[in-house]
Amino acid sequence: MSNSSAPAIDQDTPVLRARWLMIAFAFLATVINYLDRQTLSVVAPMLTEKFQMSGETYGLILAAFMLAYTVMNGVSGPLLDRLGTRLGYALCIAWWSTAAVLHSLARGPWSLGLFRLLLGVGEAGNWPAAVKVVAEWFPARERALASGIFNSGAAIGALVAAPLVAALVLKLGWQAAFVVVGALGYLWLLGWWLLYHTPAHVRREAQASPATPWRLLRTRFLISLTLSKIFLDPVWYFYIFWFPKYLSTVHGMDIVAIGKTAWIPFLTADLGNLIGGWLAGLLIRRGLDVSVARKTMVAFSALMMTAAIPAAFCPNVTHAIALVSVATFGYTSYNANALAFPADVFPKNMVGSIWGLASLGSGLGGMLFSWLSGRVIDVHGYTPVFVACGVMPLIAVAIVLLFLGPLRPMPEFHPPIKE
Repeated sequence: MSNSSAPAIDQDTPVLRARWLMIAFAFLATVINYLDRQTLSVVAPMLTEKFQMSGETYGLILAAFMLAYTVMNGVSGPLLDRLGTRLGYALCIAWWSTAAVLHSLARGPWSLGLFRLLLGVGEAGNWPAAVKVVAEWFPARERALASGIFNSGAAIGALVAAPLVAALVLKLGWQAAFVVVGALGYLWLLGWWLLYHTPAHVRREAQASPATPWRLLRTRFLISLTLSKIFLDPVWYFYIFWFPKYLSTVHGMDIVAIGKTAWIPFLTADLGNLIGGWLAGLLIRRGLDVSVARKTMVAFSALMMTAAIPAAFCPNVTHAIALVSVATFGYTSYNANALAFPADVFPKNMVGSIWGLASLGSGLGGMLFSWLSGRVIDVHGYTPVFVACGVMPLIAVAIVLLFLGPLRPMPEFHPPIKE
């Protein structure tokens, strides 16, 4: 692969300035993505009573989202590589914002599940699109930080959702909460369509025809990354979908108390994104190999996620929230580095496909874990699920360390680029 892109992005001051604007768009889209996703989590205690839903029924509604999310991860990544970042990202957020607004029309578990499924169809495209923004605009040493910045939007969205949605519900009702939050995506669309462009020095590589999904799926890298995400990402989904309900069921909190406290683990998650990405860049700048730096960070981060195990046995709500906050910090620190993996190995015109296809594992694991969590919680409570949330990241990082392979460009996917 030609190395001409690195000097250009380092020396061209307009590019340096523009790339932070572009990653800001990805960050804001991710905030909106999680606000739309988390609105249901905050109003779940109210809708559970209104629609007479059991824990298993609520789990199945979450699984409907994950089913669509799973299928569309495998579609959205390759589709984004063919449509391009600008058009592809715009279509994704237009779809999921409309689906978020439609939640206000739910009249029972079936309609709520349908709108949740439609939301999953659109939201699956956010991460492949944002990974493409990072690959197009940032050099290797800054990719983990850039990935952490946009991925911190998930934590910010989850953090803001609890107080924001609680306030909207108390003032305007649950239907209006879905409408107001869902409409934010349309404002993002206007700015994105007017301002986003692919930088000139990588345009030829970014617009080249990507490898087919079938060819990519035969690589050890993609198989290993997909398997690792089966065990890692469901832990995060449990925290975002079930944590407010856990506070209500186990610790007796009402919606006001949830609004005051449920944001704390997502604040630490936001810090994990930034600190985990920054530390990887620091290790690389100090001379550590990119592959070693990223894998060191994911191993350390996975160990932090084991804090979920003592949280399972903690009767004090303050201590439980603190331990969950350590675990969420670990998850986002891990993910900030994992999001940089595809651009370390594959060309810019394939990174959307790689992350989207790998996220099939994320969706499959999340869908199954959401359903199983509902069944287990109905019978045994939250303790076994929290223990699983501490063990599964260790399996994920073992797959990365033992089977993923080195994080360096694969020659068969990097033909010379003629300028």
